[in-house]
Amino acid sequence: MFMKSLLVLDNDIQQITQLAEFIEQFAEQAGLDMALTMSLNLALEEAVSNVMMYAYPEGTKGQLEIEAGFENGKCTFVISDSGIPFDPTTKQDADISLSVEERPIGGLGIFLVKNIMDSVSYARKGEKNVLTLTKKV
Repeated sequence: MFMKSLLVLDNDIQQITQLAEFIEQFAEQAGLDMALTMSLNLALEEAVSNVMMYAYPEGTKGQLEIEAGFENGKCTFVISDSGIPFDPTTKQDADISLSVEERPIGGLGIFLVKNIMDSVSYARKGEKNVLTLTKKV
C-alpha cells in the first residue's frame, strides 16, 4: 500500500493540535496500532514544535510542511521549512545520566526523536531545511 498526506502549518504553536489530528488520520489509514501512533505523534510534535519556535526570527511569519508517507511497511515524515539553516542531527545527544540540574538546557527533544524513529536525517535543499524521519512498522 502506498499513501501520502501533506499538512502545511504556520510557525504558530497554537496550530500544533492540527498535527495530532493529521498523524491520527494518517495512522488510521495506514492501519497502525495506537501505541505506535502515540509514539509517532510524540516524535513529530517535538520536531515540529522546535521548527515553529526556532526556525524563524522572533516576530517573523513562516510556514512548515509535514509530508507523511507510507510504503512497504515504512512510515516517512518529511518536515521542511524556509527558516534559518539548522541541522538538529548534529546536536550532541543529551546526557541523560546527569541530573536535571546538571544537564545543559536543550537537546532532549532531538534525543527523544532519535530514540523513537529508526532514522533521522537532515539536508539543506536550496533555501529549505529538510528533516526526514522514518519508522519501520
